[in-house]
Amino acid sequence: MKKYYYILLASSFLFTLNSCKQGAKTAEETSEDTTPTTFSFQPSDQEGDTETAGMTPEERAEFMNTDAPNEGLSQQTYEELEMPAEIVGASEVILMKSQFTISYNTTTYCPNYVCWHLTKDRTRGEEQRPDDFIPDGALLEPMQVNTHDYSGSGYDRGHMCPAGDNKNSKQAMLESFNMTNVCPQRHDLNEGDWNELEGLCRYWARNYGEIYICCGPIFDSKEPKTIGKRNRDIQVSVPDRFFKVVLKMGKKPRAIGFIFPNDGTRRDLRSYAVSVDKVEKVTGFDFFPKLDDELENRIEKECKPADWNL
Repeated sequence: MKKYYYILLASSFLFTLNSCKQGAKTAEETSEDTTPTTFSFQPSDQEGDTETAGMTPEERAEFMNTDAPNEGLSQQTYEELEMPAEIVGASEVILMKSQFTISYNTTTYCPNYVCWHLTKDRTRGEEQRPDDFIPDGALLEPMQVNTHDYSGSGYDRGHMCPAGDNKNSKQAMLESFNMTNVCPQRHDLNEGDWNELEGLCRYWARNYGEIYICCGPIFDSKEPKTIGKRNRDIQVSVPDRFFKVVLKMGKKPRAIGFIFPNDGTRRDLRSYAVSVDKVEKVTGFDFFPKLDDELENRIEKECKPADWNL
């Protein structure tokens, strides 16, 4: 991910240099907020900002009904905490969207994973879903999956980063309907337990202020079933299972994982709950690598649904 950061940093420097030379706008008009994300508590509501001015982090947390930040962690800045470690041994194209990141696999024509930082603000908004899914223009045309590749397959275009997590932004809502953000998913799962967990994540984000999420497909077979009649060169692999891992920071950090079979089974969400370590073992991914090692090891080995009100 470093190379993408350096490119963005260089672009920002050139933009600022040119703006200074032109002198056409004031610094206030041309500057962008590039402050990196930290674990210091940031109230989401304008009204809350006013009412909590001057409070300590603990007082603000009590006012907002969420955890105070862990003082040991608030001293350190973490960018892209939701990002797994770099994938080894798999096809990967990183697609940076406005509110989420896709690791796309040009062999399976599915994401390896999609990850995002879900805040309370993002759970609000009035942006409506677009009419249809669209190819991702960030890819070359021969690599683009079309919505018609799913037609007649018996599978839904199952969101990884859900539309409901992007209702605050028109651009993000449109991006969530890129075909790089979906996988072939059984309708009963897409509209059932998977959808239920998506809603629960939004509840957690509103309750805790923010959470970090990563999810994606699991292929148990080396030769998975495929769909796609439009183009013989594009055969979309059908996942056997799906995973999701969730991280909550604050005074009491914790993490939890979930693994769902790609079928129509309806069960209690607790039956899908596993430790993040378990998901790492199944997927081969290293989640939340930017955490302190001691903290990462401690919370990733736990699976305590009751701590998440499950």
